[in-house]
Amino acid sequence: MTKKDLASLLHKRMGLNLKESVRIVDKFFEIIVESLAKGDDVKLPKFGSLKIQTRKPRVGRNPSTGERIEISKRRAIVFRPSKILRATLNNITQSDQDE
Repeated sequence: MTKKDLASLLHKRMGLNLKESVRIVDKFFEIIVESLAKGDDVKLPKFGSLKIQTRKPRVGRNPSTGERIEISKRRAIVFRPSKILRATLNNITQSDQDE
């Protein structure tokens, strides 16, 4: 699913103007990015949370040459699904396998 798909669903399900739907979706993601950039956690009830995690520098290897390389310290986004989302995904997966 893309941002365009999300905007289209908002347009169809809520009767919003398509341009307005696109603006809402764009603003939603803009707010999330700004919050994460400031170091704030983003919690979306019934969906999950996004957090910034600092990864320590480490030594890695180039997979094609085997050469050792230094991987610098960096920040990464970590997504943790809510219990409700996990349960929903597991129920769907189990019912799909039962068929």
